[in-house]
Amino acid sequence: MTIEVVSLTGKALAAVVPVLAQLRIAVFRHWPYLYDGTMDYETGYLSKFSEAEGAVIVAATDGDAIVGCATAAPLAGVEAEFSAPFRARGWDISRIFYCGESVLLPAYRGRRLGHTFFEHREAQARSLGGFTHMTFCAVVRPPDHPLRPRDYVPLDGFWSRRGYEKIDGMMAHFAWKDIDQSVETAKPMQFWMKDL
Repeated sequence: MTIEVVSLTGKALAAVVPVLAQLRIAVFRHWPYLYDGTMDYETGYLSKFSEAEGAVIVAATDGDAIVGCATAAPLAGVEAEFSAPFRARGWDISRIFYCGESVLLPAYRGRRLGHTFFEHREAQARSLGGFTHMTFCAVVRPPDHPLRPRDYVPLDGFWSRRGYEKIDGMMAHFAWKDIDQSVETAKPMQFWMKDL
């Protein structure tokens, strides 16, 4: 098994959108996102994301198969819901680089690919210049949620080791349909940040 990680930018992004959409649906279906996604929504979301100036999709491949990916783009170029909490606090969003999702098939976890995804995204921000901070947000689920796996280990420790810290009170809310729900409901998303 030979795993390669590449950063895709510009026109190279559009070619991988359908594969990445399927990957997001498969991975986010599990805890903690429990996301009941559709190809139409995912393709539209990723296509829009890929058009943001300075965007990058980091892809992990095993042969011809994409087994994981991570996205990032200037915060000013992504959907307004992501930047609104920063605007409300007076942050200059033109100086912040936003890390979107990071998804990896279970068989490929535990190989430091999560670190590699962050390294590539942070390198993209540095190569563009002018960015002082990196940020991302992660869903917050109640500890007594009935679908929470008993052996689940939160990623807080991993993110902290990468230099990211929770921003107290910095939250967004995004709606999607969980696999055990019939309608969309808003989920709280906690922002994390690091100096670049």
